[in-house]
Amino acid sequence: MAQTLQAHPDYKVLRRLVPCTDYGPATPGAVTRRVLILDTETTGLDARNEQIIELAMLAVEVDTTTGLPVGVVEIYEDFEDPGKPIPPAIVQITGIDSAMVQGHRLNDARVNEMVARADLIVAHNAGFDRPFVEARLPVFAGKAWACSFAGIDWKAQGTGSAKLEFLAHECGWFYDAHRAQVDCHALLQVLARPLPKEPQTGLACLMAAAQNTRYKLRAVGAPFESKDKLKARGYRWDAEGRVWSTTLPSQEALQAEAAWLKVEVYGSRSARVVIEALDSLVQFSNRSGEVSELQL
Repeated sequence: MAQTLQAHPDYKVLRRLVPCTDYGPATPGAVTRRVLILDTETTGLDARNEQIIELAMLAVEVDTTTGLPVGVVEIYEDFEDPGKPIPPAIVQITGIDSAMVQGHRLNDARVNEMVARADLIVAHNAGFDRPFVEARLPVFAGKAWACSFAGIDWKAQGTGSAKLEFLAHECGWFYDAHRAQVDCHALLQVLARPLPKEPQTGLACLMAAAQNTRYKLRAVGAPFESKDKLKARGYRWDAEGRVWSTTLPSQEALQAEAAWLKVEVYGSRSARVVIEALDSLVQFSNRSGEVSELQL
């Protein structure tokens, strides 16, 4: 019945995601990098005041030539008691309640060992997960990170959303989201496929991107009347710093953006903007990169 529906142009069949725990042997002589896929469930959004209640990690070797995972997937998952009641809204989203985590604690030694062997850590919202795990276990701060949500231009790939559930649906899968391990399996399988408009896999794209430095540009002193132009171009307003900022993927993009700012925002007048260089060791964390000024 499913095959009949799948063959009909008016229907699309979704199948339950089946976790893959062994991607088969590597090609003889292949060079691999160890990628660790990570997801957390937490008591809230603010890593300064909230705690992890579940951590899952999948570690797998990835062929640097093909971008495909190879070999056995190493799996870790544990609850952690946050020492306070889990808010009802979090219970509703995750299905994790206080009774499930009571008395549990992450296995620090196991996590440290898995992270130490990783070449790259990937999360599907690294800006959320990285501050939480770094606050809990400092070993995460010394590793290169990539974000599969922000690090791949899913819009340019023709997808309607960068949410993981949507990306899985596009691949023909559904799964019970918002539990850490199944989210990791879904992400790994999405990233193991070629991108919709590229021959490379998502994993290959992220491994390449992790070699590059991203740049956060702060348009200091931008005239008030330029706010609509900046917003339309993707800048965000930092209320605390009272400045518009954007993040750029390369030095070339930074130079092009600086040229646009000088003409379109500063009216070709002399101006200085602030640049923060974010390599993979600091990006998506709460730590600052190297800050400098750029004369326009």
